[in-house]
Amino acid sequence: MRTSDGYIVAEKLYNENIENGIFSGKVVQTFDAVKFENLHAVNPLNGRSSHIVLGEHVLMENGTGCVHTAPGHGEDDYRIGLKYNLEVVMPVDETGCFDETVVLDRLFPNPEEFVGKHIFKSNDAILELLGESLLKQSKFRHSYPHCWRSHTPLIFRATKQWFIAVDQKPVGEERTLREIALDEIAKTSFYPETGRKRLRSMVENRPDWCISRQRDWGVPIALFRVKATGEVILDEKVLNFVAMIFEMQGSDAWYNMEIGELLYPGSGYKPEELEKVTDILDVWFDSGSTWNAVLKSRNYDAGKYPTDLYVEGSDQHRGWFQSSLFLSAAVQSKAPYKGILTHGFTVDSKGEKMSKSKGNVVAPEKVIKQYGSEILRFWVAMSDYQTDLKISDEILKQISEQYRKLRNTFRFLLANIDDLETVMPYAEMGELDRWIVSKAQGVFDETHKQFSEYNFVGGMSTLNYFIVNELSGIFMDITKDRLYCDAKDDVHRRASQSAMAIIAKSLLGLIAPILTYTADEIIESAPAVIKGDAESIFDIVYTPIDVEYSLFDEAYMVKAREGFSEVVDALKKEKRIKSTLELLIYGDSAKINALAAVEAEDWFVVSGIKTGTPAETLGEFEVDGDTFVIGMATAAKCPRCWKFHSVDEDTLCERCAKVMNV
Repeated sequence: MRTSDGYIVAEKLYNENIENGIFSGKVVQTFDAVKFENLHAVNPLNGRSSHIVLGEHVLMENGTGCVHTAPGHGEDDYRIGLKYNLEVVMPVDETGCFDETVVLDRLFPNPEEFVGKHIFKSNDAILELLGESLLKQSKFRHSYPHCWRSHTPLIFRATKQWFIAVDQKPVGEERTLREIALDEIAKTSFYPETGRKRLRSMVENRPDWCISRQRDWGVPIALFRVKATGEVILDEKVLNFVAMIFEMQGSDAWYNMEIGELLYPGSGYKPEELEKVTDILDVWFDSGSTWNAVLKSRNYDAGKYPTDLYVEGSDQHRGWFQSSLFLSAAVQSKAPYKGILTHGFTVDSKGEKMSKSKGNVVAPEKVIKQYGSEILRFWVAMSDYQTDLKISDEILKQISEQYRKLRNTFRFLLANIDDLETVMPYAEMGELDRWIVSKAQGVFDETHKQFSEYNFVGGMSTLNYFIVNELSGIFMDITKDRLYCDAKDDVHRRASQSAMAIIAKSLLGLIAPILTYTADEIIESAPAVIKGDAESIFDIVYTPIDVEYSLFDEAYMVKAREGFSEVVDALKKEKRIKSTLELLIYGDSAKINALAAVEAEDWFVVSGIKTGTPAETLGEFEVDGDTFVIGMATAAKCPRCWKFHSVDEDTLCERCAKVMNV
């Protein structure tokens, strides 16, 4: 609307301006703002023509509804300037001071006085120059971007930059750079899979990549420019000559050597007619080209291109993963990686970011000193890296207990196969031995698959469950009698030893990448039946177990063992027994009767499995319709094996007597 005293103001802001005394006239005319579009006004400071445009970024919270637009000093202004083809005037140098542009374009009545003056220190002088054209001056608090390092206000400047155009086609390609990148994302494996959507979304929506920066340090954009015309020299011989110097002396040569020394002698240009481009490369260009330096330069024995995996934090979808993808796609038309793995960040036990001021920092060197490097590595493997990783003394203590369990399991296995020279064929083993080897085969195959998919926490969880429950909790417990009391070369003893050797050898190959020092220590103590000709853990390759599937009904037998354990716990609380060897189990289960007598006894660690009923029933349990009754052993306790198989407590049982040649 237009006022009677000649002012134009937005309708919503009329009353506010009346109250602030900006003008006092009444409304004499109203019209749509579009009528002003592409008209021109006169700048009261310098008399220059000002193009009037419409912009959605102009707010109606205060002011008049009309704002000054400077395409050279703000993103919104720049974009509206592109729409209306406005001149980009940028009279501020890299130090934040006015440069000679204010003189050349006569931006002030006395422009010479502003050259070299910082813009934040020029406000008062500019307001004074406005004179009566300044209707009102006020200060207000508002949000403004600051430098994260120096915490000082930023100055937006439109400058000439170097870009990689993502929607243009590289030489020899039918697809644009963006299309190549998107196609390669579709071929790449992601761990976790959610990373694919995140990277694809960023690539789909990103603008052209500005690869130049204005810094006093960094990798230079090593190009010459003709002073008179500003033309950049892209002659191949000139570029190769500079590249050769860089290869011999490093990129600092760009700063240390004169143009005459860097210029190819046969270029046809005179050094005094040229100037160096002083921009440096974006650091993401540096990191994004590491695939070329490491894998393609032949300077390192670092594997093949493309590499199998890129590993970084989840913030690198915007950074390293993307910069590497675009550079590789531009040069090689493919991604530099076959897979991308992202991880979270280390936080304390409460999930809070670590900070010295909070005193919650857990330093790796402290963990290594207190717990050892193996515990730190084990913690990493046992943590879900797809989210933030929690760590504290309490967590490390829990990890230490799990590590101790694994270590003690290996100690037990090695101690009990020390005299084993030949592994018994799987088919000749007893039912329990075949069961544990078959069980280990399934667990190890699943663990190896999870490790191959970088699911370490899943693999370690699967492995730990097997070690704690089936291997240590059942098999190592039920085979102690045959390992310690059978004859040295008894078939049952050798079968269980062979099962342990098969499991230990395969398990060693699984844990070696995670617990390398422990695995190497195991190799030093392992018998030849496990390590063969290996001198260190680095000679060991994971070998999967390959046996036929066991027909042992694990579900039924575990239920029976658990039912028996419940009765035993009650008997021990009542102090009626001290050991399960004092007991006999009575029942008529076809599945248990199908087992060899010694196998059935060892499964429950009792002195016998009988049919019929006991003289005194101590308890009973049921499994899938089969009823079992528990009674006291009727024979005497053998002083050697402690099974109740003897005629009296001073006489060895028949098995022990043969072993001892009595």
